[in-house]
Amino acid sequence: MEPISLFSLIKQVITSWQVIFITIAVLLFISAVQHVSRSYHRPKVVREKKIKIKKVKEKKTSAKTEKESDNDDLGLEEE
Repeated sequence: MEPISLFSLIKQVITSWQVIFITIAVLLFISAVQHVSRSYHRPKVVREKKIKIKKVKEKKTSAKTEKESDNDDLGLEEE
């Protein structure tokens, strides 16, 4: 088959009323199915995760550690 006759045949097939009718019918069917699926689809429920807060237990401090905590972290002492 020559390319010119092949293109002519393809043009005749594409412009045939049967092909055009079936193409439009399939597109309308797909559109209708999508519309129905969107209208009956349940909305997604957004659930927030529960945040667990861990309580930090405070250690008992001795007098020595309290005295050291009064000094700043630079190691400087007040006069």
